[in-house]
Amino acid sequence: MPLEATMMIIDNSEYMRNGDYIPSRFEAQSDAVKTIFQTKIDSNPENTVGVMTMANKGPEVLVTHSKDIGQIIKALHVTSSKIGGSIDIPTAINIAQLALKHRENKNLRQRIIVFVGSPLQGQGADEREMVKLAKRLKKNNVAVDFVAFGDGVEEETNVLKAFVENTANSDNSHLVSVPPGTHLLSDVIISSPILSEDRGIPPEAMGDVGGASGSGGANFEFGVDPSLDPELALALRMSMEEEQARQAAEEQTRQSAGDAHPQAESAGVDKDDEAMLAQALAMSEHNDIDMGEEQDEEMDEEEAIARAIQMSMKQEEKEQGGQ
Repeated sequence: MPLEATMMIIDNSEYMRNGDYIPSRFEAQSDAVKTIFQTKIDSNPENTVGVMTMANKGPEVLVTHSKDIGQIIKALHVTSSKIGGSIDIPTAINIAQLALKHRENKNLRQRIIVFVGSPLQGQGADEREMVKLAKRLKKNNVAVDFVAFGDGVEEETNVLKAFVENTANSDNSHLVSVPPGTHLLSDVIISSPILSEDRGIPPEAMGDVGGASGSGGANFEFGVDPSLDPELALALRMSMEEEQARQAAEEQTRQSAGDAHPQAESAGVDKDDEAMLAQALAMSEHNDIDMGEEQDEEMDEEEAIARAIQMSMKQEEKEQGGQ
């Protein structure tokens, strides 16, 4: 388990009043802060965790290098009445780095975890300035994790991603993006690479999530870590399988109906062909009958002509005999 001194920078800007996370952005963030603290302390009793804010009147350190969850809860309670203003990420990170530099146990590695739930402003929105700060942190062996939620999700693909990529040393820095939904912010973070080593999970076991721009529980099937909630993961899997079976049955029914329709048309065509053939045969037979009658008429005419010739010859013979 890692030996670390961690400073958590929380977002207490006006955007934290929004209710798109349960029960609000600030409350969801507070729950995540307590989860991270407990996981760090449970991981190694030598670990220490501090908390500071980065909005309202300006960045302010609330707790430094503590192992007491009571101090963290008190600090969060005090901050709940100091929500307002806009965030100042560069200044807050510099103050956090200074606080980590004065840690008592120099054997503890340094880590900063920044919660971003509002749009970046000022130097925090300047990618060039942020990259310069990231490189300085990397030089001082300070790892930085970002938890982007709320309006911070929109910043994931640009400034924050560039910052993490320039801070990361052997994949020790991460960006976790948590969009609004029914999931809890703390649940996504605990199943993300931010706390993987503290939970005894090798970074390579996290798959693509272990990269600099990891997306937390998004790479788990259905976005749920089976090790955290196996019943929910099983229920989601069964629901998906039932839906797939239903869609397959509907597709098969449509195909069957499609095959039956051409057969019916073919049968109708066959019946029409048979009717036309029968009509043609009937016409043919009728023509044959007519032709027979015409032949009989022709025979009667020939017989009449023959009789007339015979009568004419007999008449000539009688006249010759009388002479």
